[in-house]
Amino acid sequence: MLYSSRGDQGDRDLLLLFIILTAWETGSGQVHYSVLEEAKHGTFVGHIAQDLSLELAELVPRLFQLDSKGRGDLLEVNLQNGILFVNSRIDREELCGRSAECSIHLEVIVDRPLQVFHVEVEVKDINDNPPVFPGTQRNLFIAESRPLDSRFPLEGASDADIGENALLTYRLSSNEYFSLDVPTTDQQVKPLGLVLRKPLDREESPELHLVLTATDRGKPELTGTVQLLVKVLDANDNAPAFDRTFYVVKLPENVPNATFVIKLNASDLDEGLNGDIIYSFSSDVSPDIKFKFYIDPLSGKIIAIGHIDFEERKTYKIPVEAIDKGLPPLAGHCTVLVEVVDTNDFAPELIIKTLWLPVKEDAQLGTIIALISVIDRDEGANGQVTCSLTPHVPFKLVSTFKNYYSLVLDSVLDREKVANYEVVVTARDGGSPSLSATASVSVEVADVNDNAPAFAQPEYTVLVKENNPPGCHIFTVSARDADAQENALVSYSLVERRVGERALSSYVSVHAESGKVYALQPLDHEELELLQFQVSARDAGVPPLGSNVTLQVFVLDENDNAPALLLPGPGGGAGALSQLVARSVGAGHVVAKVRAVDADSGYNAWLSYELQPAAGGARSPFRVGLYTGEISTTRALDEADAPRQRLLVLVKDHGEPALTATATVLLSLEDSGQAPKASSRASTGAAGAKAALVDVNVYLIIAICAVSSLLVLTLLLYTALRCSAPPSEGACGPGKPTLVCSSAVGSWSYSQQRRQRVCSGEGPPKTDLMAFSPSLPPCPGSVDATRDPQASLDSSGKPRHPNPDWRYSASLRAGMHSSVHLEEAGILRAGPGGPDQQWPTVSSATPEPEAGEVSPPVGAGVNSNSWTFKYGPGNPKQSGPGELPDKFIIPGSPAIISIRQEPTNSQIDKSDFITFGKKEETKKKKKKKKGNKTQEKKEKGNSTTDNSDQ
Repeated sequence: MLYSSRGDQGDRDLLLLFIILTAWETGSGQVHYSVLEEAKHGTFVGHIAQDLSLELAELVPRLFQLDSKGRGDLLEVNLQNGILFVNSRIDREELCGRSAECSIHLEVIVDRPLQVFHVEVEVKDINDNPPVFPGTQRNLFIAESRPLDSRFPLEGASDADIGENALLTYRLSSNEYFSLDVPTTDQQVKPLGLVLRKPLDREESPELHLVLTATDRGKPELTGTVQLLVKVLDANDNAPAFDRTFYVVKLPENVPNATFVIKLNASDLDEGLNGDIIYSFSSDVSPDIKFKFYIDPLSGKIIAIGHIDFEERKTYKIPVEAIDKGLPPLAGHCTVLVEVVDTNDFAPELIIKTLWLPVKEDAQLGTIIALISVIDRDEGANGQVTCSLTPHVPFKLVSTFKNYYSLVLDSVLDREKVANYEVVVTARDGGSPSLSATASVSVEVADVNDNAPAFAQPEYTVLVKENNPPGCHIFTVSARDADAQENALVSYSLVERRVGERALSSYVSVHAESGKVYALQPLDHEELELLQFQVSARDAGVPPLGSNVTLQVFVLDENDNAPALLLPGPGGGAGALSQLVARSVGAGHVVAKVRAVDADSGYNAWLSYELQPAAGGARSPFRVGLYTGEISTTRALDEADAPRQRLLVLVKDHGEPALTATATVLLSLEDSGQAPKASSRASTGAAGAKAALVDVNVYLIIAICAVSSLLVLTLLLYTALRCSAPPSEGACGPGKPTLVCSSAVGSWSYSQQRRQRVCSGEGPPKTDLMAFSPSLPPCPGSVDATRDPQASLDSSGKPRHPNPDWRYSASLRAGMHSSVHLEEAGILRAGPGGPDQQWPTVSSATPEPEAGEVSPPVGAGVNSNSWTFKYGPGNPKQSGPGELPDKFIIPGSPAIISIRQEPTNSQIDKSDFITFGKKEETKKKKKKKKGNKTQEKKEKGNSTTDNSDQ
């Protein structure tokens, strides 16, 4: 017999609605394909490259990727033609089970630029599965007393296919007792069953053999059968009956074991054993249900004993029967539908798909750094995920595609501030309580060459003693580059320029890697006092960046030049000084003068004169001035003195160690009768010299005025330019004094900012000239300017107070470690009514009562270094009002100035007017020539002109 559903019109309506919903969901993807299950390898699916608007030539360069999300390699793409094809066997029932929809979701990822496409491939069902019954035979025990139209439920067949292929029709083999009852609508409410149409008679037919056939509607049709063995029982007329035939229960997932599900209740109208009921699952229940649920046979209570997972299975349909203890036993049947309720038991999953690292620090805003995929296996609000980033990072998350986020650059990077970022991405679902997951991304910032090498200060001062050995290390420059790797690799070089007529590179060199500066040749203070140059520091970046630093190398004077004698003669520096002396001169009469110069500077050029003792220990009637070189008588000459006196004068400087020269003075003693003759000759020569001296003074005054006018004009022009220039920071700020020069005599200090600036307004900058006690470094060839410039200052920051008892004594000649300040103090007058001039005055204090000596007053080196000149006690030659000192020396300067003052009628020696200790050859030659001419006049006149020195 063939039995079909009685609600064919309703089935067609449901099928039509199912097809419409399937078509709507299929169209929601970007690209949709369909393929039949069990298709052969290589079966064409679709032109995926063409449908995604991708060029075939771009597939490989843009790193075409096909992600099947755990579906294996069922489908593949031919990168040569862009065709999506079947790669391996596709079984729809294995992929999707009984689900009405079965699709393979693919994600196509291409780079440059990054794109993600969603592709949905629907797997269409074919009729490859026949209907299957739970068993091959079903035994039915039916009492003969059962009334007509009694219904006996049967377990229907199942078909793994879907749609038309899963719609079944049932057919029962021909018999006279039973008909087949097929439900028309809801199978859950009323399952398939046998209906008794004729009363049973056990004695006539104790057993009935029936065949139940199930046929699907596929093409071709497939069938399945089950053998029904009906055993007719006697007696027990009432079967147990449940309150309801269908129960629905909602059960949350992940409940613990022994969780109560439902309690069933069945009743039997019989009494005794025929009314005692035992509950059990139907014999054809699936093993999965037996593993997860248990029914108490006496109480009918059902409990959960296995793991209930919503993501694994959403419903459980449990067939239950109640059997009495009668003979034969009768059974009642019901169905329990357990619906599993989802809970938030899965945290989101974060997957870093792609990373583009490192990121350059000059990357543009919006640069994509990482592609992140987010998945949550829960449904509804439990599966809705929001993502966030670690706060205070220069990045942000952008939702790019479905379940995809891009980590992009949100603000400017600076590797020198932060070289690496640990970015934590947090994904949180909408469940209660919510679950979260984190993923860490280490973003390394790549360096670009955006920082030039920088020196600690723009200018360095280096002190180097002259006569240094060639190749001596004098200083080390160091520049720091904030970049990394080759961008921070600094090399040093000289900024080449001309120093006089020679190139800078002939004086110094700099090591390209270490920055050490070397003097290539011995430096000479007399030739070059200051060598100023620049060193360039350049990194190895592309393009390279660089900066310069200025080095001021002060060459310190050493006592490397012995005193040079200025003696009359053709050469000006050889031979002996001869002089005629009248025997009638008295004590203290100046009879001759020894002159010498020293090419050094400062105290190394300050000369003193000593008279060597005569041979045999005889006391000489002459003496020599300690600093003037004037030879004078110590007593009146008499006839007992030898007519020819040979004196040896030792000329010594104040350097360490002192250098000396010896001058020989030959004095011829003559009687007083010959003196007038010599005096007359000397007077004639002096008159001519005086006239020449006047001419020289006129030219000298004109030259000094011209130079002074040019200097004033230059200063005015410089002041105007500086004041008209825009103000710059620090232009008028006072600078800290920095040690720049040191010698055995004292230390000169200038303002740290060598460029003097003239500013208008209040508080003009000062350029202080100070001198500190010498503090020479142990290295003889160099002075490291990196030493603390405050080393010469006391704890209060002021210069140290010098020794108040500062004298030119033995300790002075040994080193003179006191401080010297120059001031314009004492007023010297040229004469009565003459113009006042500001001169450095000189003070004298010496243990020798006969000679004068120069020294500053007590407290020199602080503020009151006024210099005065005095003769020793007992010496009547004290400067009176309007008189000039005989000679004075400017400490720290190579100039030795001698000023002559004579009575009105005295003769003046032109060569004695002013004597300087400079070493310029032109001045030496002029001085020597003048001395030679004067000596010739003296020899011709046979008289002395030394009386004019008084």
